[in-house]
Amino acid sequence: MSREDYKLLPRVSSPRDLKKLSPEELRLYCDELRHYIIEECSVNPGHLASSLGAVELAAALHYVFDAPQDKIVWDVGHQTYAHKIITGRREAFHTKRQLGGISGFPRMSESEYDAFGGGHASVSISAAFGMAKAAELRGEKHQVVAVIGDGSMTGGLAFEGLNNAGASKRTNLLVILNDNNMAIDQATGALKNYLLKISTSVHYNRFKQRLWGILSHTPRLLRLCQMAGNAVKQGVLNKSNFFESLNFRYFGPVDGHNLKELVRTLRALRDIEGPKLLHVLTVKGKGYLPAEHDQPVWHAPGRFNPDTGERIKSSGGATRYQDVFGETLLELARMDPRVVGVTPAMPTGCSMNILMREMPDRCFDVGIAEGHAVTFSAGLAAAGMIPFCNIYSTFMQRAYDNVIHDVAIQDLPVVMCLDRGGLVGEDGVTHHGVFDMEAFRAIPGLTIAAPMNEPELRNLMYTALCAGHPFMIRYPRGCGEGLPWRGAAFEKLPVGRGRRLREGSDVALVTIGTAGNAAARAAERASAEGVEAAHYDLRYVKPLDEVLLDEVGRRFRRVITVEDGCLSGGVGEAVTVFFASRGYDVQVTRLGIGDQWVEHGTPAQLQALCGYDEASILRALLAVRPAKEAAEAGQ
Repeated sequence: MSREDYKLLPRVSSPRDLKKLSPEELRLYCDELRHYIIEECSVNPGHLASSLGAVELAAALHYVFDAPQDKIVWDVGHQTYAHKIITGRREAFHTKRQLGGISGFPRMSESEYDAFGGGHASVSISAAFGMAKAAELRGEKHQVVAVIGDGSMTGGLAFEGLNNAGASKRTNLLVILNDNNMAIDQATGALKNYLLKISTSVHYNRFKQRLWGILSHTPRLLRLCQMAGNAVKQGVLNKSNFFESLNFRYFGPVDGHNLKELVRTLRALRDIEGPKLLHVLTVKGKGYLPAEHDQPVWHAPGRFNPDTGERIKSSGGATRYQDVFGETLLELARMDPRVVGVTPAMPTGCSMNILMREMPDRCFDVGIAEGHAVTFSAGLAAAGMIPFCNIYSTFMQRAYDNVIHDVAIQDLPVVMCLDRGGLVGEDGVTHHGVFDMEAFRAIPGLTIAAPMNEPELRNLMYTALCAGHPFMIRYPRGCGEGLPWRGAAFEKLPVGRGRRLREGSDVALVTIGTAGNAAARAAERASAEGVEAAHYDLRYVKPLDEVLLDEVGRRFRRVITVEDGCLSGGVGEAVTVFFASRGYDVQVTRLGIGDQWVEHGTPAQLQALCGYDEASILRALLAVRPAKEAAEAGQ
């Protein structure tokens, strides 16, 4: 299908246009919409499979409900591409996740149709219940819908929302459970098994099909039937329905790709008051065979040939940091039987699937439940294991209290590996890992390290294994420097000790983590222009290397710090405070992320905007030249 073949897609620029389509046209529109998403994502990558699975659901919701007066909250925003296109962003869709373009997730500031932001999982029920309660208090009659994936339903916040909303019998809230048996990877846990039992029960589904066929056009009779629903379902399933035990009226499961059934069901539910849950079964990657057959890979496949399904891989021989982590974890697990892996639904994303394949009994995917992941790890450590708990930096924000209360206070040997530290790029403001060093630096007894390259990450993991205390390692998304690391003997790196990488006399560069690589290149370029910079890699955020910093304070009057994180409360600030406390007369220039929200773009673009890419560091180095020349002239 070429763009000239689109007949209905150009006619829909808003939900109002969508409602003008006949049921037959709506089906054809969804086919064009799905093809358009595939076509656009093949050249401008994004979260493909989740959005393909929600095409009919998004179309049915906007066909039945009256957004933006009716509120639709999406959770997680991976599944919202169809929603964005329907709600007036088709022409801008090719800019998604690009600098200055639209976000890949719902953003309230982007569109009145985005009722609530959805970059992190499990928020929709709580947010939607708040909106529904506000409408009730104001006497308004609009509808509020929370669309939550079965992966997001594993998060504790989702259960807190269900518990609270279920106690409010009058508040009009519809929760749609979009069940495709997947998060990014295969769904796990007891809830997954429960939903699978509901969706595959032959007797239950036969009963459901007959019931909806009879009652879908008679909401009053349907409400009466729901009063007896628990008893019927208990007889069919031989157990009570979990959602109805929380005072939600449960409907379904229904086929999430059957538009006729979806529209009919949503219209019936629109007239039923109180909290209710519709269980919708969808297929992640629906309508594109490569995505259906390998759903984890096609969650975010990068560029690909839409005709053949061949993924277009970028050139370069460097290893991704996540793969250094995954392969090293397997090595450590082979060495030490106490080593286990823990991840909140990210085995492929953090490469813990490498350990999972060889030692499945020593690797735990706990679902999208970051707080539980940390406290579960603390329990493992308290019983003699050494867990490597891998959580993306942005998601570790949700487990802050667990790190303090359950790990640090009790001095348990949990190794917390924070993937995606720093500016992650196209996922944007909700996914940047920019607060970790600042937030966790305040916690007593917690060692925090940031490797500069692949061998450093490997050796820091070994150091953490040997430490016997809480240990945090943060590293970025993407590839390393291409340095050899596989098969090398492990080296234990002294805790709280950095290193001098380059001699210089004019200015000192003090860096942490992979930001040091750009600084090293900038120092080389500055030397060619007459400015000699000494370069110090701190290696540890906490504890700081006071011996190294004393050397810097004694030798230099001008210091430039560089970090891939927030300046407020960051490493540069800690270094400045150290110099002041020791009485050193040092002028410190801090490069990093200011007091601002950073939007989406490539990491290189965003680092340049924030002023700590190689060119920015070079400018800061060359800025000391006038003072140097003046000093030389005075001599």
